[in-house]
Amino acid sequence: MADTLTEPHILCADLVRIFTADGVEVQALQGLDLRVEPGEMVAVVGASGSGKSTLLTILSGLDTATAGVARVAGHDLLTMGSRERVAYQRRTVGFVWQQTSRNLLPYLTAGENLAVAMNVARTHRGADRARRVDELLELTGVGEARDRRPAELSGGQQQRVAIAVALANAPLVLLADEPTGELDEETSAAVLEAMRGVNEELGVTTLIVTHDATVSGHVRRTVQIRDGRTSTEVLRSTRVDEHGAEEHVAEEFAVLDRVGRLQLPHEFVQNLQLRDRVRLALEPDHVGVWPGHDGADAAPPTSPSRRGRHTAQVDGGTAERTPASSDDTASGAAHGGNAAPGTEEER
Repeated sequence: MADTLTEPHILCADLVRIFTADGVEVQALQGLDLRVEPGEMVAVVGASGSGKSTLLTILSGLDTATAGVARVAGHDLLTMGSRERVAYQRRTVGFVWQQTSRNLLPYLTAGENLAVAMNVARTHRGADRARRVDELLELTGVGEARDRRPAELSGGQQQRVAIAVALANAPLVLLADEPTGELDEETSAAVLEAMRGVNEELGVTTLIVTHDATVSGHVRRTVQIRDGRTSTEVLRSTRVDEHGAEEHVAEEFAVLDRVGRLQLPHEFVQNLQLRDRVRLALEPDHVGVWPGHDGADAAPPTSPSRRGRHTAQVDGGTAERTPASSDDTASGAAHGGNAAPGTEEER
């Protein structure tokens, strides 16, 4: 097993998952790349069918990818055997599912649910176990629920107890599947803040998979999945302005994968009527992108500093670049960017 202190806690590279249904192949993941460093809290957002749930089942050890790389805390998820997989699920990762019935036994109290999870993982014993149960319930804001069964708790309380249960095995990585999917806005915010508190207090790497875009307001980094690939990332930071006041800044980036591909935002493809192919031009500090329609008006403007012009095949918002002439200086595969006709995209 690799050194978990130096490598990312979650690493996916060119991850592919193909399902076969009624003789038809469905590509749920199409070369997905993802990297989450130790201690990070990241949200993975995507519409239904984008591949986010498939990603989570692979990371949780419940499914195996068809090809590519998937590593969590040093474990190679594509090659591990059944015995290692059970140990991985018991000791390395914790799970928070959308349906609390998958996290909590209905006939046990909150405290008893945690104790059972600790017993399965063989963590903490005797008085130490009782103390840790209390600590985790307090950490998630439901200390008063220790002696109550799930039916006696609100939806938000149930989900926070579920987070505590997921932490019972002292995992390195916490995986959450739509943790706010069945909650109202106010309760969802409380649950997400509980998860952020856990992340900050324990340093556990946290990955939240959801279709709820508001989750991104509670994490520093949001990764969007589209068509089985990571397409964009939003990074949030706090800056101090010239008057000394703090301001929160969110900046969106397109994701460039290991072979130079990126996805065009869907609205850009529609607004610019991009289809089949686009024209690319390499400048010293940026890349220009133009519609590839026939006609002189569609060609990129000439520039003395232009270092290469290329055409790129477009398919569903992605493009495979090919040199337009032997003098072109750029090479490899690239996918277009955020540009309007006659304008150029900053890299």
